[in-house]
Order: sequence, then C-alpha cells, then structure tokens
Amino acid sequence: MNHILITGATGQLGKATIDFLIQKGIAANQISALARSAEKAADLSAKGIKIKIGDYLDYSSLVAAFNGVEKLFFISGSELGTRVEQHRNAINAAKEAGVKHIIYTSGFRKNETDTSPVAFLIRQHSETEKFIRASGISYTFLLNGLYADVLPGFLGENVFETGIFLPAGNGKAAFTVRLDIAEAAANILLTTGHENKEYVFTNTENTGLNEIASFLGELSGKQVRYLNPSKAEYLETVMKAGLPQEYAEMIVSFSEAIEQGEFEAEDTDLERLLGRKPTSIFNYLKQVYLSM
Repeated sequence: MNHILITGATGQLGKATIDFLIQKGIAANQISALARSAEKAADLSAKGIKIKIGDYLDYSSLVAAFNGVEKLFFISGSELGTRVEQHRNAINAAKEAGVKHIIYTSGFRKNETDTSPVAFLIRQHSETEKFIRASGISYTFLLNGLYADVLPGFLGENVFETGIFLPAGNGKAAFTVRLDIAEAAANILLTTGHENKEYVFTNTENTGLNEIASFLGELSGKQVRYLNPSKAEYLETVMKAGLPQEYAEMIVSFSEAIEQGEFEAEDTDLERLLGRKPTSIFNYLKQVYLSM
C-alpha cells in the first residue's frame, strides 16, 4: 500500500478521512498525519497514526514531513489571509520531497470572475490548482460543494423559534455533507486511476432555504418560516444582536452566492465514488437537529 499523508489532519475532514481509511482496511501505520503539535494530534497518535509535525508557513518542516509520501491528501488551509502562500509552500515541498500524487480539496464553482460574491475564496482555489498543475505532480482535484455542515451556524441556535433569517433569495445549492466527501476521498486514496482528474463533489439534489425551512418544520412539528431580508437589513439585525461584522459579512457573501446559483449543481461524481446516493439534506438536518 502506498504511504498516505493527510494534511489538516486534526480538522474535521482530515479526521473523518482517516477514520474511513481505517474502516476500509488500511493499516494505521500506513497513514501519516500533518499537525502543528503532538498535543493536537494525540487522539490520532493513539490510533497508531504516524504524526508529522509541520506548518504550512515552515517550508523545511513540510519537506521533512512529506519525505517518503506517495499520496498527499492536501486539505486546503483555513487561514484566508495567508492561504495562497501556505499552499505554494506545501506544493513546492511536495515536489522537493518526491510526492507522486496530490489529492487537493478545492471548491465547486461556476463563476470564476471577480463578480462572484465568493471570489475571494474561488481565486485561492484556482491559483492553488494552477500551482499544482505547474508542479508536474499527478493530481486529483475535489471540487467540493457548499458544505451542509455550515447550515447550523448560518441558521443560528434558535432557528425553530426565529425562523431562517438569511438574504439568500430563492436560490438553491447542492449542499454536500462533509462525511460523504471524507468517505469518497478515502476511496480515491485507496484506489488507482484518479491521476490528473477533477471530480465534482456535490449533492444530487439542489435545495433552497424555503425547502430547508419546510424540512425543519417537519422535524420540529412547528412552523419554521424563511425570512429573506435585504443584505443591509440582515447586517444591521445580526450585528445589533452581537454577531461580529466579519462573520456577518461572510454569511452575506455565501447567501448572495446561493441566490445567484453559484452552488447549484447539475452533475456530480460523488454518487459514483461513494457507490451510493449522497446523504440528503433532509437526513442531514434530521441527524443534526434530532440529536441536539
């Protein structure tokens, strides 16, 4: 079995992918996990995963961590301000260390111009893909849809009482469950034939906020309304309630992208790579809200 390293291994996607790899039969000692400190990766170490200490901004630590790795599951960095620099470091280090195949978690998008409400995010993924192609290393790009997992944060803790309050219009999105992406990524890491390919990882259904309100009403037995405020009204209301401006503006950007159909998908590779239908948004909401 080719040696695999997972970056971002202490995050939710990284941990879930490791769990699926082990469930599917790979020995824990064939998996390495990149972490900033041994303390953060203590639970992975307890499973027998090899911990490599490294930081995206510390080039030499990356070269050392990637040495002997054939497949690199490269989970995009979470620090938007330095993300492109971090990614460039990781790709150059992978090339120097002799990594054979990079599987990169990119983003599904339709509009790659500056007119996209989430251009700041899309631009970083596009640039990273260019760096990887230019490196000459075999790649697989996972064009991940908008995570269903962001919904609880966007909807707020009191959604059953307050309703859904988002400026997303009548747009729809192919909300995609993180665990499905993790399982499909594990399947790619365990098989061959994925070199120099792009896979769209989105749900098979597109869902609007009005439908999500209806689903939540069905789950709670209450009427849950979808209130569609203007951008200005949303910002004024949530910031008065104490939501930090930066976070509020990010939610507006994603809401505008939903309204414009930026995350609405027609085709997906996720079902084929999972060998089953992706988790429906109704079942995802059921798991989240009925377990609370």
